[in-house]
Amino acid sequence: MTSVKASHRISVLGKEITVKSAASSEHVREVEALVNRTIAEAQASVPVVGDPNVPVIIALMNLAESCLSLSRELDECKHSGNAGIQHLIQRIDNTLP
Repeated sequence: MTSVKASHRISVLGKEITVKSAASSEHVREVEALVNRTIAEAQASVPVVGDPNVPVIIALMNLAESCLSLSRELDECKHSGNAGIQHLIQRIDNTLP
């Protein structure tokens, strides 16, 4: 089953582009806002240099770091949940005749 992808107009770094996504318009706007906010934070954190790509690279690195951290946290939660379930199963097995 394939998802229907709709076209969405977004603006990043002052450039208007069209992206296709199966996500809702609201979700696409949230992503657009996050990207713009992260780029603005990166632009404010680095001295003005001749290369306009530097803040974009820093923004991408910050987003990637957040993504990896959350992915690791999710893996830990899954592992912890599985361990808890196994412990409960063992307790139930030990209780049953």
